[in-house]
Amino acid sequence: MHAPVKSIVVDERMPAPRSRAGRVAGIVLVLAAFAVLVSLGTWQMQRLHWKEALIGAIAERRSAPAVPLDKIEAMAAAGEDIDYRTVHVSGVYDHGKERHFFATHEGRTGFYVFTPLMLADGRAIFVNRGFVPFEKKDASTRAEGQIAGDVTINGLARPKLSGKPSSLVPDNDAAKNIFYWKDLDAMADSAGIASERVVPFFIDADASDNPGGLPVGGVTQFDLPNNHLQYALTWYGLAAALVAVSGIYVYRRRR
Repeated sequence: MHAPVKSIVVDERMPAPRSRAGRVAGIVLVLAAFAVLVSLGTWQMQRLHWKEALIGAIAERRSAPAVPLDKIEAMAAAGEDIDYRTVHVSGVYDHGKERHFFATHEGRTGFYVFTPLMLADGRAIFVNRGFVPFEKKDASTRAEGQIAGDVTINGLARPKLSGKPSSLVPDNDAAKNIFYWKDLDAMADSAGIASERVVPFFIDADASDNPGGLPVGGVTQFDLPNNHLQYALTWYGLAAALVAVSGIYVYRRRR
């Protein structure tokens, strides 16, 4: 007689026990993901404080009295931020050398007109006089707005870009006088103005009316996106969700 063989019944619904190494790896992975999510949320909060300070500084600069060009130049030479600082300057426009920056304004496609203002010391500063519609790119179609003689410009200083802002931006077409990003050196070179004679920043003219209504001045953009709080709450929310899901999983495993 053989001893009866006891059958072993395996409940396939029960998960196989996890190894200690697997549990440790899972815990490490969850903690790492939690740390990354919290770090991203904290970074967005830091960006929020920076953006709010920047918006406040721009508002303060815009409301300050305009200062002469030489004061802005001294600030730039000292490494100070000159962006959006109010400035006034006098000179004579060289309309024959205006450069055209592709832009939209109030739903219309056209160009910002950058015209070199010739200063008394022989230098030039490029002034963004404002917007003209696409069909008014040729200066002869808006001759009334080509102001002759001495003018005084009030506007905002805008810094020179150090390079192309994004690979998605098209290359400038200097031969056709169409610029897709504000390359001051290329504008000056294509206009036949030596780089050493060019003030190393731009001026955006204010909204003062030009004869004939063109260009339309005052086109500086001030609406800076500030979605950092929303982004921070999203990252913190994902971190909280991770904790909740992990807690539920541990609770069920223990049961």
